[in-house]
Amino acid sequence: MKVLLYFEGEKLIATSGIGRALKHQLAACKSVGIETTTDPLDSFDILHINTVGINSTSMINKARKDNKPVIYHAHSTEEDFKNSFVLSNQIAPMFKKHLISMYSQADYILTPTPYSKSLLEGYGISVPIQDLSNGIDLKRFDYDEDKIIAYKKYFSLDDSSKVVLAVGLYFERKGIIEFIEVAKKLPEYKFIWFGYTPLYTIPKNIRDIIEDHPKNVFFPGYVKGAIIEGAYLAADCFFFPSFEETEGIVVLEALASYQNIVVRDIGVFDPWLIDKDNCYKGNSVEEFAKLVKGVVEKTLPDVSKSGRRCAQQRSIENVGDQLLQVYTDVYAKFYRD
Repeated sequence: MKVLLYFEGEKLIATSGIGRALKHQLAACKSVGIETTTDPLDSFDILHINTVGINSTSMINKARKDNKPVIYHAHSTEEDFKNSFVLSNQIAPMFKKHLISMYSQADYILTPTPYSKSLLEGYGISVPIQDLSNGIDLKRFDYDEDKIIAYKKYFSLDDSSKVVLAVGLYFERKGIIEFIEVAKKLPEYKFIWFGYTPLYTIPKNIRDIIEDHPKNVFFPGYVKGAIIEGAYLAADCFFFPSFEETEGIVVLEALASYQNIVVRDIGVFDPWLIDKDNCYKGNSVEEFAKLVKGVVEKTLPDVSKSGRRCAQQRSIENVGDQLLQVYTDVYAKFYRD
């Protein structure tokens, strides 16, 4: 059994959550001995497709012509498309119709969380749907003093520096406005937002706050490797006020790093993130500011160990076991029928 993991435009999505999902899928398959390829010209028994562009349509058509089963990994929804790029809200209804058309061509659908599964079911899609985490490479976020030193050197931080961390694209949906507003209320802390989006692709109100922001807010852009991993390990709080996600791989990364995290109380984080057990949840700038300060100053209980256990349940190896079961079941049903 050989699986084609297809991601359209790999270079374009490399810095996004979907780009990391590719790496996680490859690692998960390797962990349980599943033979994979990412070359669409290679032979394969199952198409596991992750993107929704024109070339993705061609790949589905090819698989159907060759009588191969199709598993669709549904990373995108109308809800998480809104409040992102310029004109995204106007395009969103058409995007939803496109998603329904694409996903409905599959034999089986995977999607990262129970929440995103419920959204797809609400679209009226009749294909069987299973929630399966994107997974997390726990070893990458084990304690590493060298990474912490690299991060502190990069940002010229000393032992007295208090840092609040976020990671994401420059989208309103990600809560970047609230991130800035909380930073204004807590000028004694440094707020660092890792990630980058070309400014010409985002609405003017978001461009304006990127270009003119408080002095205690830093936008280093897309940074990978030891520096961002050191930031996950050493920051005083991970603050992610996103309004909509299908899972939030950066949240898994923060949990794996033993971070105390503050998130918005939204459906995607139920039931796996539990307020005051493995995270803190809020709904307003005032509440976020209070929670972030409580985490940084350690006046709130430390929930980082519980957070790490939550990430462990979504390890690459666990995801690999579940993928193997999915592939085996789909292969057996398709080729038996």
